[in-house]
Amino acid sequence: MTDIFHYKDGVLFAEEVSLAAIAETVGTPAYVYAAKGMCDQLAALQDAFAGQRMMICYAIKANSNIAVVKTLANQGAGAEIVSGGELQKALAAGVPGTMIMFAGVAKSRDEMAMALDAGIAQFNVESVPELIALSEVAAAKKTKAPVAIRINPDVAADTHEKISTGRRQDKFGIAYDQAGEVYAMASSLAGIEPIGVHLHIGSQIMSLAPFETAYQRGADLVRELRAQGIPIKRLDLGGGMGVRYRGDVRLDIAAYADLVQTITGDLDVELLLEPGRYLVAEAGTMLAKVRYMKQGDERPFAILDAGMNDLIRPALYDAYHEILPVKEAAPNAELQATDVVGPICESSDIFARGRALPPLEPEDLVAFLGAGAYGAVMASDYNARPLAAEVLVDGDRFSVVRPRIEPALRFADERIPEWLETPPVECGRAC
Repeated sequence: MTDIFHYKDGVLFAEEVSLAAIAETVGTPAYVYAAKGMCDQLAALQDAFAGQRMMICYAIKANSNIAVVKTLANQGAGAEIVSGGELQKALAAGVPGTMIMFAGVAKSRDEMAMALDAGIAQFNVESVPELIALSEVAAAKKTKAPVAIRINPDVAADTHEKISTGRRQDKFGIAYDQAGEVYAMASSLAGIEPIGVHLHIGSQIMSLAPFETAYQRGADLVRELRAQGIPIKRLDLGGGMGVRYRGDVRLDIAAYADLVQTITGDLDVELLLEPGRYLVAEAGTMLAKVRYMKQGDERPFAILDAGMNDLIRPALYDAYHEILPVKEAAPNAELQATDVVGPICESSDIFARGRALPPLEPEDLVAFLGAGAYGAVMASDYNARPLAAEVLVDGDRFSVVRPRIEPALRFADERIPEWLETPPVECGRAC
């Protein structure tokens, strides 16, 4: 539970709006984002780095709803993107090109051209073939692409295997010991202006130690490259700061900022930070309704109208989300171990096993906390299910920022080839 999501008169609220009222208006499942929660997290980072030259670029892959991006852009955040589509979203949300960083391992030439036309601040290049392609695209436009090469510092982030990105065996970046050679090559290419060093070692990091090791290597590389005559002016630290999913101790952001200052204070560089989850995860919840209660051999199943297609993190990462009834349980309610599952025809469609919850009944609403990042943005229409609505709350008002998308709309662009247009054969004659 957070200050953003709290009980009031027996009902769970987002800021000053009842989640029950939102569910009544838009149906379930639905995502709800609290503007104050996002803005507070951004302000905490901005305050921690006051006095340091820092640009904060929101990693919009965490939640790319344009209203979310706009909320953060209005408070001074830029955008970190990983596709041409995300570039379009960032621009549509009002992020200026000069505050957009383009990351990702497989940028197409069309995406590169689009980003150059938008005047973005930096390409984070991850391989030599990408560097060559970008040079050719930029040279054809008679311009130079501002580049930071992503370095793989071979640092284990002490996080989940599937969200660790800075080890030697991971697909991201160029090996640290090859950096000098690659930067020398970049300096010789007609369409490249090497301006920065970039690194990012993973997500949901709750300790300062991995950051310290990685950032020290980044700072050392800046010094080495400058000694080679390459005028590096920017150090992009990536993101990865963890959030609380199950009452974890918060990462000390003031201590984190102090660590960055200690390591980089003598470099005279502009710093970049690319937080995603940190800004939006705790500001979001997914609402769902109990369809059925089924008594299993070991414990009851709460079968919801939301499934792994709506919130895939538990199935994909074994992720934990606190689950709260929207109607506050009685103080003396006896908790019981409950399996919380969805309607998808997959055994992995499980949100929680043996979760201690108050008694639930059909039609009860539940809220999954910490669902503002990697929730709706990773959703699908698997099993031809609707896509959940998304709602933004600001104080005592709310707005639907993406309506529920019904299956018929999702398959409206599918086509049946002409050779299948003949009437079906009756089963009794030719099956």
